Amino acid sequence: MAGAGTAQLVNLKGEITCSICLEYFTDPVMIIECGHNFCRSCITQSWEGRDENFPCPQCSEISPRKKFRPNGQLGNVVEIAKQLHLHTERPLGDNLCEKHEEKLRLFCAEDQRMICWVCRESKEHTTHSVTPIEEAAEEYKVKLQEWLLLLKKEQEYSLESKVKEEEQYKTMREKLRTEKQKIESEYEKLWQLLKENEQTLHRRLEEMEKKITMVENANIPRLSNRITSLNALITEIERKCEEPVWELLKDVRSTLSRCNDVKPQCPAIVKVYKVMVTLDPDTAHPQLLLSEGGRRVRETGTWKTLPGTPKRFNYFHPCVLGTEGFTSGRHYWEVQPLQEGAGWHAGVAAESVNRMGRFTQSSAEGVWAVHVCNGHYKALTTRETTLSPRDKPQKLGVYLDYDGGRLSLYNAVSMELLYTFPQAPFKERLFPYFYLWTGAELRLL
Repeated sequence: MAGAGTAQLVNLKGEITCSICLEYFTDPVMIIECGHNFCRSCITQSWEGRDENFPCPQCSEISPRKKFRPNGQLGNVVEIAKQLHLHTERPLGDNLCEKHEEKLRLFCAEDQRMICWVCRESKEHTTHSVTPIEEAAEEYKVKLQEWLLLLKKEQEYSLESKVKEEEQYKTMREKLRTEKQKIESEYEKLWQLLKENEQTLHRRLEEMEKKITMVENANIPRLSNRITSLNALITEIERKCEEPVWELLKDVRSTLSRCNDVKPQCPAIVKVYKVMVTLDPDTAHPQLLLSEGGRRVRETGTWKTLPGTPKRFNYFHPCVLGTEGFTSGRHYWEVQPLQEGAGWHAGVAAESVNRMGRFTQSSAEGVWAVHVCNGHYKALTTRETTLSPRDKPQKLGVYLDYDGGRLSLYNAVSMELLYTFPQAPFKERLFPYFYLWTGAELRLL
């Protein structure tokens, strides 16, 4: 009976909890169209910035007007529940070891779970790294808080992107309306002669409207869903950081896994994936001089005698690859030119790129990179794409999303996106790639 009563109390708590803030209703109001209840401040904030078509956050039913009414009776129920301290608590015995019935005071890093001192002395854990649960909780709380800051940046960037796109679509529609009025005014004078042309132009405008609507319908819901997902993850992390030690550690791996699954769109967050890139001397062209440690390279203009190896670029192109290749994951590194006006390429190259003869600097032959010379920037697409950065980059950031099939290039100081290559299914190991001429010198950061 006690179990059934507890379940009923949990169900009641769910009924008097706002689905937006996940707290007891405060000044509850009901949407007239669908009958769902929310805190007045929550639904007002959810609809902020809209002039029409107000969706219910719970069932997505659209209301033509921003209309809801107070639900005083529900507010009374919430107050009664608060007075009765309606909440569910974990049993006092939940922080005891199920096997030994001793207090869970330690955390096993290998097994990612809490253990008691008897477990610690068992064969299962004797060789594992074990810390007090308070220290482990503090460590994971720091990691979660780091993710919280990054995710909030991602949330802010997505919100800004949504506002910008909505403004663009609004401007496009205003231009379309202006153009339509202009066409109709001109054709009033030449109605008989230009009737067929008017109809043709109207059809083109309608096609443009459809295309704009199609793009809007694809992008705005995507950004809204992303914001909703980020909100939920941020809320989960904020709440988890406030939980008791044993609750925080119970499924922290799952929370961190979902954080890692977030694909970054905010430029600042790509630096989370920064890796140390060193240059492979076995691939270096005979005209290139590498520093000790493989973090700098200079084009000397002089051909040196080096041991022959299948990995070495040994013909026309003074190229060098990074030591480590990538077959999955996300990776970011930065490169700084040290010679003004010199020519160089930076990006990635496939392991199979031609090293003993001429090859085209493009994705068709396994190279995705940017061309830099005398302050001019080009993406090495099939037909080179001229880039126009706002500021001349002092450092170049290279971001590889192997699983997503994308390579993006940034001004590493302002994090302005210079170019993203069209999505491509990478099928082999990719290496950091550099091509230097005219005395160029590069440093990896």
